[in-house]
This record gives sequence, structure tokens and C-alpha cells, in this order.
Amino acid sequence: MQSNNPVFRNSDEFNGRTSNAYGNQVYGGSGTAHAGYGTTDPSTWGVGTPGSTQAATGPMTIDSVVQKTGISLLVVLVAAFATWVLTPALGDRGSLLTDTAVSHLYGAMMIGGLAAFGLSMANSFKRSISPALVLAFCVAEGVALGAFSKFFDYQYGHGIVIQAVIGTFAAFAGTLAAYKFFDIQVSNKFRIGVIAAMFGLVGLGVLEIVLGLFGTGLGIYGFGFVGFLFSLLGLVVGIFMLVLDFDYVENGIRAGLPERESWRAAFALTVSLVWIYTNLLRILAIMRR
Repeated sequence: MQSNNPVFRNSDEFNGRTSNAYGNQVYGGSGTAHAGYGTTDPSTWGVGTPGSTQAATGPMTIDSVVQKTGISLLVVLVAAFATWVLTPALGDRGSLLTDTAVSHLYGAMMIGGLAAFGLSMANSFKRSISPALVLAFCVAEGVALGAFSKFFDYQYGHGIVIQAVIGTFAAFAGTLAAYKFFDIQVSNKFRIGVIAAMFGLVGLGVLEIVLGLFGTGLGIYGFGFVGFLFSLLGLVVGIFMLVLDFDYVENGIRAGLPERESWRAAFALTVSLVWIYTNLLRILAIMRR
């Protein structure tokens, strides 16, 4: 079965583009037929077979995915913290922002955001995953998030960033627990629906930016009722994106994909968590208003 997720769709390993002597789909490095999607319990996720010859570095395991995801998130946090510290101080809440402070923050958000978007496209459509590109994306995303978070912390009260971070990891833990204990089965229609919703939200966001250049807009990035609904919908879509990520990790491990594919899974999980964090931060800001 071919993935509808752009992150996984171009991976030969994730989509079984080779076949064995019997005409069955096999995955790179494994030489064995795939038994099907959604047929295993996450509690049975393995950590690989010692001494496997599937790849020079062994197969992808839950441990390798956790390690690569941890590294990716650490890079995002370090870049965000560095941006927060190195940009000019904004002063006390309610004080007027200087032009220098505003220009630095918006510059970091624009440069980091555009770089992260370009690198995310490169990682999504690259057939062979590149750890260097994944980490470069994490750096760019961290720069954008650092400036974004600093502005929200100044504008809507101290502690809002910590609350959003805690909420993001709570959403991750809750979604993983639900996926495992309720044995959630990911259908093809569900995949298509989530990906369509994600691209729809991205498209509306781009339209809002374009309309903003002409002094108008839809209000989806505002702090009114429309903005709240848009952020809430984005949060729900982000949680569904995590479900897709868990499904692909589960089936990738089952198929015995090479360890380098752990970076692809880590990239997808990082994108989903960043998506959830930004929407949750906006929801908290709107509620504080």
C-alpha cells in the first residue's frame, strides 16, 4: 500500500517498491514480504534482531526512532532558546516595543519560517532521507519558534510558553496511549482525510498572508472567534497527524526498514509536535484575552 503522507510517500522503503522472486512486495534490506498494515499491537513493537544483516546499521527499531526524535527535538529547543536569548529584550509587559526589537523578532520568524518550510518540502519529497537536512530543518524551525514564543510570552503573559510546551507533550502522551490501548486502526480514508485537512489549513494560511498584504484577511490568524476555531481545528488535525505517524512507525518496524528511516519518522513526529505547539499557543493566547 502506498502512503498518502508526503513525508513517507517518496520513500522506497516505506512503500515497498521492490519485489521478491514470488512477486510479493518487499522492503529495502529485508527481503521479506510485508504482512499488511494495521495488524499489530504497538505493545509488541520490537527493538530489532541482534546480528541482522538487513542493513549495515541494522533495522529501524522503536529505540532508534525515540533516539532520533529526541535529538531532533533537542536541536529545536536549543535553537529556540538561543534565538530567545540573542534577540533584544522586550521589556516588561505593556511597555512599548522598540523598532529594533520588533525587526529582530519578525526577521527571525520570517527567515526561520521560510527556511523551515523549504527544508520541510525537501525532506518530504526526498527519496533517501538525509539526517543533515532533518537537523537543518530543526534548527530553522527552532529559530522561528524561539521568536514566535518570545513575542507571545511578552504579549500575553509569562508562563504561556511553558503551558503550551506541557500541553504539547501531554497531547503526545495521550494520543500514544489512545493509539496503543484502544487499538486504533488507520484506514486509507482516514489517511487521505487527515492529509487533505492539513494541506487545506496550510492553503488557508497562505491565503491569509497574501490577503494581509492588501490590508484584508479572513481572520484565521486573528484572536477572535474565527481565529479560535481555526486554531482548534489545527490542534485536532495535529493530533490526527500524530496517529498517522504512530501507524507508520509501527508498520515500518514490522517491515524491518533500515535504521536510517528512523530519521524520516523523527522528522514527521517533529513536524506534528511543532504544529500542535503553535496552535495550542494561539489557543491559550486567545483564552487569556
